[in-house]
Amino acid sequence: MISVSRSDNRIFGRWWWTVDRIMLFSFFTMIILGILLAMTATPMVANRIGVEEFYFLKRHLLYTVPSLLVIFFISVLDNANIKKFALYLFLFSIFLMILTIFWGPEIKGAHRWIPVFGVSLQPSEFAKPALAIITAWMFAKQHKNPEVKGKFIASSFLTILIILLVLQPDIGMIVVVMTVWLSQLFLNGLPFVFMIVFCATGICGFVLAYLLIPHVTARVDRFLDPITGDHYQINRSLEAFSNGGPWGVGPGEGIVKKHIPDAHADFVFAVLGEEFGFFICAFVIILVAFVVIYGILKSIKENNLFNILASVGLLIQFGSQSFINIASALHIIPTKGMTLPFMSYGGSSMFATSITVGMILALGRRKIILLEE
Repeated sequence: MISVSRSDNRIFGRWWWTVDRIMLFSFFTMIILGILLAMTATPMVANRIGVEEFYFLKRHLLYTVPSLLVIFFISVLDNANIKKFALYLFLFSIFLMILTIFWGPEIKGAHRWIPVFGVSLQPSEFAKPALAIITAWMFAKQHKNPEVKGKFIASSFLTILIILLVLQPDIGMIVVVMTVWLSQLFLNGLPFVFMIVFCATGICGFVLAYLLIPHVTARVDRFLDPITGDHYQINRSLEAFSNGGPWGVGPGEGIVKKHIPDAHADFVFAVLGEEFGFFICAFVIILVAFVVIYGILKSIKENNLFNILASVGLLIQFGSQSFINIASALHIIPTKGMTLPFMSYGGSSMFATSITVGMILALGRRKIILLEE
């Protein structure tokens, strides 16, 4: 139990007594589960590719320590510095995305990764939370001063990101980004009829992606027609949940990680289901749902439009990404290479999630400070 005096005026003391510890504990629980899954899911992957058995576990732990620092340092920022940080992060991410399209290696038919200082980064992961903050900032600014073209600026940033995501291509990321942006637009006062128009436009865009992008066509066809294409990975994933039953086969005893190359990343939920069982899977789903619902209910009590739009956007982003990963593993939607926040292996995902969580906690702190003042 951490003991910090209420009179402690140092950075950590002020942070500890103003941060939302319910959210903090929830996110910390996910990080612990991620370490546990890295211990059970990655050794088999390491053996398969011929590296040291705990190679991925050590790297996961190596990512975890700075990620915790990222969460802390971002969560102590005030609103003005969060806005500045998000703007610089977005511009840098866009720059890297452009480089990725031209010089990034092709992986599974897409250019999403780029090596930076010896580490492979997925720049779009960092653009997501940054755009949510910028959108909230611009919407709130125009609401306060109608002469400011906030909606136009936010739309321009969104358009740039969507174009780059189409060029990669990354349809799943587009779905998450658009879901967040439209939710913020709706909360900002968009009439429901326009929401219907936007949703219809999104459906048309998905149809075009299905018709024009071969790997999207293949994934949708495999999902709709079991006879079409290779269902090896999803069949192994579903078998893992069946094998796990209510209590699981035990840590390290599962076999799905022997058959699915991305069991430690995209299909880590299948590893969880096989080795720890239905009840732990249900706990993870409830935990994610709790974070999103609790956070949204708390944020809408704010009297600061920026805080409301930014918090809700970040929480919906967190929830959408989690849903896509879990639903893909359960074959509820077509498979999509998207990580489960904090629980999948991956440096880009962990650092980007840490930035998102740091921002959520920072926005929550502002409310507590305002109440005390």
